[in-house]
Amino acid sequence: MAERVCKDCHRLIKEKYTACEDCKSTTFTTDWSGYVVIIDPLKSQIAKKLNIKLAGSYALKVR
Repeated sequence: MAERVCKDCHRLIKEKYTACEDCKSTTFTTDWSGYVVIIDPLKSQIAKKLNIKLAGSYALKVR
């Protein structure tokens, strides 16, 4: 099964969850491409550019 991504915050969602851990949204998609893993969002320039506040895996493009 393809991994699901939250349509609101672009975080990759584990199969067992029914709501996003970050934004609590329940709208997911399997139509996404590219991803980035943020380890330390406070020091990451990429996290700042993508407006990511929490560590985790995020899709770059969500359709």
